[in-house]
Amino acid sequence: MNGRVDRAVDVIVIGGGHAGSEAAAAAARLGARTLLITPDLDRIGQMSCNPAIGGIAKGVVAREVDALGGVMGRATDATRIHYRMLNRRRGPAVWGPRAQCDRGLYPRAVRRCLEEVPGLEFLQDRVDGLLLGGADGRTAQGVVTRGGERIGAASVVVTAGTFLRGRIHRGPGAGMSAGRAGEPPSIELAECLEGLGFEMGRFKTGTPPRLDGRSVDLASLEIQHGDPEDYRFAAYTRERVPEQRPCWITWTGAELQRVVERNLARSALYGGEIAGKGPRYCPSIEDKVVRFPDAPRHQVFLEPEGLDTHELYVNGLSTSLPGDVQEEFVRTVPGLEQARITRLGYAIEYDYFPPHQLRHTLAVRAMAGLYFAGQINGTTGYEEAAAQGIVAGANAALAALGRPAWTLERDEAYIGVLIDDLVTRGVDEPYRLFTSRSEFRLLLRQDNAVARLGPMARDMGLLTPQQGAALERELEAQSTIRQWFTGTRLREREVREVVAELDGGWSGGSITGSELLQRPGVTAEAIVGVVGGAGPGVVDSEAFRSVEVELKYAGYVSRERERAEVLRSRARFRLPDDLEYPALVSMSAEAREKLARIRPETLAQAGRVPGVSQADLQNLVMEVRRLRGQNRASTRGRTT
Repeated sequence: MNGRVDRAVDVIVIGGGHAGSEAAAAAARLGARTLLITPDLDRIGQMSCNPAIGGIAKGVVAREVDALGGVMGRATDATRIHYRMLNRRRGPAVWGPRAQCDRGLYPRAVRRCLEEVPGLEFLQDRVDGLLLGGADGRTAQGVVTRGGERIGAASVVVTAGTFLRGRIHRGPGAGMSAGRAGEPPSIELAECLEGLGFEMGRFKTGTPPRLDGRSVDLASLEIQHGDPEDYRFAAYTRERVPEQRPCWITWTGAELQRVVERNLARSALYGGEIAGKGPRYCPSIEDKVVRFPDAPRHQVFLEPEGLDTHELYVNGLSTSLPGDVQEEFVRTVPGLEQARITRLGYAIEYDYFPPHQLRHTLAVRAMAGLYFAGQINGTTGYEEAAAQGIVAGANAALAALGRPAWTLERDEAYIGVLIDDLVTRGVDEPYRLFTSRSEFRLLLRQDNAVARLGPMARDMGLLTPQQGAALERELEAQSTIRQWFTGTRLREREVREVVAELDGGWSGGSITGSELLQRPGVTAEAIVGVVGGAGPGVVDSEAFRSVEVELKYAGYVSRERERAEVLRSRARFRLPDDLEYPALVSMSAEAREKLARIRPETLAQAGRVPGVSQADLQNLVMEVRRLRGQNRASTRGRTT
């Protein structure tokens, strides 16, 4: 490193969004002296778009982040004002908890959680560049701030969100530089990273207008109440949950479609202002009208922004159209005929770095000491950002402390699926998690996140002593319930009472509770109710629900674990970092090109690279074994 350093820490985290918050907390919990640098300390954990956490697959990720000691679950529970378990009509493998949060309270809850972490410091400033060192000048060793401070660090985590050369659009010719509404972009840091030779691209995302709820005819709309059950995102703490507020549902129609079609040329997206690609699964209203011209209507959710405001988030009307067009199309929607817009919607375009340039630790391959997390890697969504943040922050701290790196496999967590998809498959649009992306959905449920990841987090040091004690209580409760069901045998009379209302009745003899639970339609609560006072604990507890799903689907879970072990056997076959793929002529040209670009670390990762066939994998194994044999022979020759 050239020049002076004003001070030094172990880990620097750039950015205070969802990725940055989790990265900073994880690094500090592992014992690294950590500095979080962000332009506005009052906006740490800001919900820039929809003030909601969770959903299909995303809710599992939020619970995984919590199981690893993260702050997202606690902040969600403390500020949620509407809660639902999505997909309840389908199997538990695809259930997804989702909470609407108070937009103002959520960042304060995140800040409170962060300030409880020993060893974590904060600095309100902007980062304009990196301090570089090492023999080849390709090691990140700190940062240079806008205020002129030079701060050294063993690891640097960049979580810049949409700020890297961010540009907001509302119609053609009306673009303005911004990281998000009301905040300037990060130009200097983007130019610094580009100057280091990394591959870059542009993506876009967007937000809808917000409305004054007092101007909406809510009485004419379908009301949607939250679930009455007291589900929680946080497993280790019991936050005080605010009162619930309802949401409302309405629909667009033919009149809105005509307004949008008439003004498409004034859309920044269709008027040529935006070059970046947007998320396919969260399209703007312009995209919906263009891509689905025959659709008679599109659903719109009106969601409360907070307890102390009448403002409503209009989920489903994201747009880059000018303000006057937004006013016009909003008032075509039933119930919104007199609606007043409080904040206009907008699209935002920003730089990202294709994630094939990363390792599974989220370390940048071409530069030691540097980690990327969040939208900088081409993802979209708070939960995906938080997941990356906790992995990048933990690995940044582990590297700084001289400890082994940490990764998650695809059968261990949706976080593992997310990161593996990014690194081995890359992105051509903003990446969003879905349950369909996982091969092991029954293993990766929202109800068993703590059992899956809690022991790992405890052993690494990611949990506080209080969280570790809560984990032990949860695991002990699950063990007690599991033993009760596997060890309790119901008499024939009791079995008939449980299955009395089911087709076919019962013609067998006695059976254990766990065996009976696998019969379709039988619930764990019904079994406990028949047996009586000998039942295990509280039947509506998280532990009880998790064990019920585990036992009910035991056969399917066992088969998924067998398939996971096949994947792990491939994961144990390591590929050399310096493998010369172009020279491996037994493989197809496409496979060699793709593998040379991605540079997978294991055979399992190589198998998930698009364009690599099973024949290519077999030839890759033979080539690697041949090279290893040559290396061993060469080593013996030098020895003799």
